[in-house]
Amino acid sequence: MGRLDGKVAIVTGAARGMGEAEARLFAAEGARVVVADVLDEPARAVAAAIGGSAHAVHLDVSDESSWRDALAETEARFGPPDVLVNNAGVLAVTPILTADVAEFRRILDVNLVGTFIGMQVVGGAMAAAGRGSIINVSSTGGLVGQSTIGAYVASKWGVRGLTKSAAIELGPLGVRVNSLHPGGIATPMLGVVGSDVMAEPPAPGTRADDPATADVDELVSRVPLRRAGRPIEVARLALFLASDDASYCTGMEFTVDGGSVAGMDLSGRL
Repeated sequence: MGRLDGKVAIVTGAARGMGEAEARLFAAEGARVVVADVLDEPARAVAAAIGGSAHAVHLDVSDESSWRDALAETEARFGPPDVLVNNAGVLAVTPILTADVAEFRRILDVNLVGTFIGMQVVGGAMAAAGRGSIINVSSTGGLVGQSTIGAYVASKWGVRGLTKSAAIELGPLGVRVNSLHPGGIATPMLGVVGSDVMAEPPAPGTRADDPATADVDELVSRVPLRRAGRPIEVARLALFLASDDASYCTGMEFTVDGGSVAGMDLSGRL
């Protein structure tokens, strides 16, 4: 018996990375999953690999009509949604003093406005049904400041705050809303392409077999766990929040970051 048996889930940005891992894990746990992305061919490939319990839809999260079309297609294919993972996001290096204003707005439009529209459109359907779980993927950048990515950080702090407001408004209607805060994860956003998103992390004290993930592990080697996270590790936390195991959790931040927010280990470096 799966932890999401009978549930319908929409996962945005599900063509690769954390979203793909979430879609695959949710389906393995019994959910019917909508693989939503602007990357149509990769999304269809993920849905095909999962099988009949998955369906790919085109979704531009920054466009309200695209959200309404995706919801209608979800309801026609599988029924009303029980779970929404607002995972889609973009990152760009945008130092504050040299940032392009149009790029700043684009990042906010996808990461923050996209999350808002998703909660409004899909959350409305959940409220009408009297049940649901919304998981807004923020970042450790939504908990602490980070240099050179100010637009991304601003958007993820916004997602964190919006999550709390939504939890207060939607809780009486039966809908839980939480934010998930990954740290450095081995995904295309950090340059890792082609790796198995369901691969387990390396054992403590060992290095990754995949050179691409090994490079990212080195990049974040000062976090307490000494490596980057793997998409499956984020997906497992999303699974908990999507499931009835988290039935009394709402309006909260859940961090999966290898301890980075606790602080960096500078021993031997000073």
